[in-house]
Amino acid sequence: DLSLLRFISAELTRGYFLEHNEAKYTERRERVYTCMRIPKELEKLMFFGIFLCLDAFLYVFTLLPLRVFLAMFRFITLPCYGLRDRRLLQPAQVCDILKGVILVICYFMMHYVDYSMMYHLIRGQSVIKLYIIYNMLEVADRLFSSFGQDILDALYWTATEPKERKRAHIGVIPHFFMAVLYVFLHAILIMVQATTLNVAFNSHNKSLLTIMMSNNFVEIKGSVFKKFEKNNLFQMSNSDIKERFTNYVLLLIVCLRNMEQFSWNPDHLWVLFPDVCMVVASEIAVDIVKHAFITKFNDITADVYSEYRASLAFDLVSSRQKNAYTDYSDSVSRRMGFIPLPLAVLLIRVVTSSIKVQGVLAYICVVLFYCGLISLKVLNSIVLLGKSCQYVKEAKMEEKLFNPVPTATPGKPAGKQQSMFKSTQGVSTDENGSASVTNQPVHQKENTPSLLVTSNSDQFLTTPDGEEKDISQDSSELKHRSSKKDLLEIDRFTICGNRID
Repeated sequence: DLSLLRFISAELTRGYFLEHNEAKYTERRERVYTCMRIPKELEKLMFFGIFLCLDAFLYVFTLLPLRVFLAMFRFITLPCYGLRDRRLLQPAQVCDILKGVILVICYFMMHYVDYSMMYHLIRGQSVIKLYIIYNMLEVADRLFSSFGQDILDALYWTATEPKERKRAHIGVIPHFFMAVLYVFLHAILIMVQATTLNVAFNSHNKSLLTIMMSNNFVEIKGSVFKKFEKNNLFQMSNSDIKERFTNYVLLLIVCLRNMEQFSWNPDHLWVLFPDVCMVVASEIAVDIVKHAFITKFNDITADVYSEYRASLAFDLVSSRQKNAYTDYSDSVSRRMGFIPLPLAVLLIRVVTSSIKVQGVLAYICVVLFYCGLISLKVLNSIVLLGKSCQYVKEAKMEEKLFNPVPTATPGKPAGKQQSMFKSTQGVSTDENGSASVTNQPVHQKENTPSLLVTSNSDQFLTTPDGEEKDISQDSSELKHRSSKKDLLEIDRFTICGNRID
């Protein structure tokens, strides 16, 4: 019998049987725990990635000038040694000289750009126009970063390519001018970004700074509700690392310019401190919220960030081997899209214009500061290498460091060879069909000798003597059989064969 009293009684005494849907509610609880773990795991990845960028950035100021000096000394003293080698300079020395020349040329070109005029020109614009300009600058910076490393790599390969081959390029000089133009334009772009941020810091009502920082939260709307695989999330994480490090350098430039205007008064630094904290806090908050909801909506666990960290550590460790084909700073640039040359040009330009060096004592301070930078660079490299070895061991990827390079055998198509390479690397897919960035390697057979001596943690940084001979013999035998496509595929594949472009 239906009655109002029975309906109210049923509503007041109705119970819940959550145990009947235990799997659903357990999954919801795990999602909450995952979101709670995201800040810690994400910041671990960011911390490690920022120090990787710092290492590549300090390399431009510390070791690159010394390497350029050694290369020029070898070139000058070449008649004393004779022409025993077919090359006048080694490929690495050619690349170092090109980097140094580009850095010096762009530095002198930046003297023709008036920072003060640019500041007053931007300050005279309206708030809405500056907001639009800042958004356009962020988009342009990403486009420049994506294309800039290709320009520099094309220059390095054109300058070091074996001359016996048929010429299929426009020449070293056009590539060199393209690289100089790119670095100069990118440095100007970053200078406009720093100037806009400086105007926002010095505005009276701070409305422009608030609008610019609120622009970061637009990223949440643009990325949270999209479908993300693990590889795409890895690419986004690398982009966030590069963006955060670039913002730190921009804040340093803004502080230097403001301190110069106030005659290096320490009290003014505390005036800038709240605004700097606001910028840093907004970046951290946006990254945490963005990654938390991306992992929630795409059913990705928080452990994936330790896999990303292991992948970056593997790049660093593998570049320290004797048979590494690229410098670790270039590998960081390719992986994260962080190109240190334009940022270094701008920072040198700002520092030299803000700080006047006069007298013997000032030059002594400059030399001591340079020695301190070298010490910081060496210490940072040692700590990063040790932590990278630890992360590689925890991910059980030591044996991948010495796996022979897969090459296409005659009579087999490249597609089958590529699929065999993937299967041997132990790629596993999750239930959604997305491949993991780092996976556990497949156990080898018992009769297969181990390729790695595991007695010490640093023994896999250099190739053992016996393996070095085998690698050199195999490389000489397979040199003519390997194709350009294989090398490109190896370069684009990460530690377990998953493509991350």
